[in-house]
Amino acid sequence: MSYRELATRPVLTWCAVVVAARMPVAMAPLALVFVVRERPGGYTLGAVLAAVYVIGEVIGAPLLGTRLRPDRPRPHVAVGLAAGAAGFTGLGLLPGAHPVVLGAFAFLAGFAPASAPGATRALLTGMVPERAVAQALSLESMLTFIIWAAAPAIATGLALGTAPYVPLLLAGALMAVSVAGLWALPAGWQTGPDDLDGQSTVRLIARAWPVYVTGAASLSLLALTELILPALLEQRSIGIGWAGPLLAGFSIASAVGAFVYGLRGWPGRLPTQSLVLLLGVSAGVTLVAVLPGTVAMGAALVAAGLLQAPSSLARNLTLREVLPSSALAAGYSVMYAAVGAGYAATGSLAGALLRVVAPSTAILVGVGLTVLLALIGAVGERRMSRLPDASGEAGAAAKGFAAEGAAVDRRRDTERSL
Repeated sequence: MSYRELATRPVLTWCAVVVAARMPVAMAPLALVFVVRERPGGYTLGAVLAAVYVIGEVIGAPLLGTRLRPDRPRPHVAVGLAAGAAGFTGLGLLPGAHPVVLGAFAFLAGFAPASAPGATRALLTGMVPERAVAQALSLESMLTFIIWAAAPAIATGLALGTAPYVPLLLAGALMAVSVAGLWALPAGWQTGPDDLDGQSTVRLIARAWPVYVTGAASLSLLALTELILPALLEQRSIGIGWAGPLLAGFSIASAVGAFVYGLRGWPGRLPTQSLVLLLGVSAGVTLVAVLPGTVAMGAALVAAGLLQAPSSLARNLTLREVLPSSALAAGYSVMYAAVGAGYAATGSLAGALLRVVAPSTAILVGVGLTVLLALIGAVGERRMSRLPDASGEAGAAAKGFAAEGAAVDRRRDTERSL
């Protein structure tokens, strides 16, 4: 199946709803800093509010995601998004409130809508034929990288060009719009006849822990790249203004990598693909730490970005392989929490390392820990047998995507469509 076949009204509607729901998430860290930066100790308070927001996401994603019902997730997700919109709006309307009040709003804004990414991903894969799941997830990945590339510029431009609270008010309005958009999407997604078979969703999700470990490892590399790059540029006597273009190159390359991954089937098991790609990203980030010139660093970042999105896509397809369809939204939510925790933990580690070592050394230490996590996840995935309760249809689809025969079929379908 080609990407052109995804250009249907339901899928395009889904894209619009996802942009409205996820743009506030991508804007939140910078928006929280800008809204309080002019207060005494504003930058420190902004960093604390951003941390509280992320903590809310990490707690809310698994706690709320495991309570999603495949037959009627809409009310659950709508309430969460509405509460998140209220949290963002409260931050925008009361920027001078006591820090505890702002912290409560920030936590609500992160916690309440945290199950939405998992639910909307499950809705998307339920809207397309099984053979198009890889392309659908690639489309989602491309859309996500575009959102995250645009959000910082939007937040900065509005905060500096209008007023510091405007990005948060926009975030609240967008999230409120996404609530209404849910009713233009399917009410739920179908599950297999042998789903769960009376077993606990939490237990099934817990058995897929290796996939979440590799997910956390992948976002650790992204955190290293984003948070240490400015300090690394200063260490190399390169203008810090190059950080923006270099990171933009990484994001654009990731979107391209997601597109290419969805074009065809690739050889090897999905966990193997994920590990090899993740090691490739690690190599790219390592080169960023040791190469001296701006051009060389940019090339290494582009190479790492090309592999970053496919690595994430392989993990999402692995999750479809090992979980029953009724537990997929919860599994995606737990993955969301795991990668958020990996990003936050690596960011904290990077901050601590920069106090005692050079930025290049901090990156290398972080890469070493990331590779260790990836290997732990890989060993766990090799020992993890396929869950017996997983939906045969979803598992077969994911396995088929990695198998050579299915790859040939997809190439033939693509050739016919072209």
